[in-house]
Amino acid sequence: MKIRNEMKLEFTALSENVGIARIVAATFAAQLDFTLNTLEEIKVAISEAVSNAVIHGYKNAGEGTVYMTLRLREAAVEIVIADEGCGIADVEEARQPAFSSDPERMGLGFVFMESFMDELEVNSELNRGTTVRMIKSLGSAQKAQ
Repeated sequence: MKIRNEMKLEFTALSENVGIARIVAATFAAQLDFTLNTLEEIKVAISEAVSNAVIHGYKNAGEGTVYMTLRLREAAVEIVIADEGCGIADVEEARQPAFSSDPERMGLGFVFMESFMDELEVNSELNRGTTVRMIKSLGSAQKAQ
């Protein structure tokens, strides 16, 4: 599918940057005719993916870089969030509801991402980082109305 527009953003792995990532992604996705509700769902998915990179990937150290790539296609937005943090030992286990490597966390990040997006792909390698790729289709958003 042809890419109509693309944006890449790099930012320090700080919790303060989660809100900025949300706004950038929603504004970018708004180039398609998504409803406000769908844009809010995209923002939640972005919050979860970026928060995972900050909290789990970089252990809240305030160091490291989060990479966000946004691609606008004819009828979908593709969002990739990547880090070079500690990685995930078992991606399938991490995607299970209520699983968290941090006992203070609920472990629902991947569950939210999966429920709000049409596609979710998670690739991770220990000590090399994690890449989360999400796609939201305009067609699925319109059917949900």
